[in-house]
Amino acid sequence: QVQLVESGGGLVQPGGSLRLSCAASGISFSVYAMGWYRQAPGKQRELVATITSGGRTNYADSVKGRFTISRDNPKNTVYLQMNSLRPEDTAVYYCNAKFLDTYWGQGTQVTVSS
Repeated sequence: QVQLVESGGGLVQPGGSLRLSCAASGISFSVYAMGWYRQAPGKQRELVATITSGGRTNYADSVKGRFTISRDNPKNTVYLQMNSLRPEDTAVYYCNAKFLDTYWGQGTQVTVSS
């Protein structure tokens, strides 16, 4: 059974930082491209960042220079370090694993507010 379990969300003030984690099980993690997506209320789900099995990264323009995606293959975990957070970063953040199939986590809420 495939599971992607996100953690690390919460409430943070503008300018603050959070680190999201996504622990994967039931897949050969190292061959999967991993990604973070987010969905704000009333908006479509959008790509935040992706990392290939080889470590190549891609970011949405809105988060470039502020967010960093990384992966730890021995731990079957992908991370999203989020710095300089803004109110517009408020959303549910979802972990995604893609290879021959695509899997999604349940999401973790990030709220940026003073």
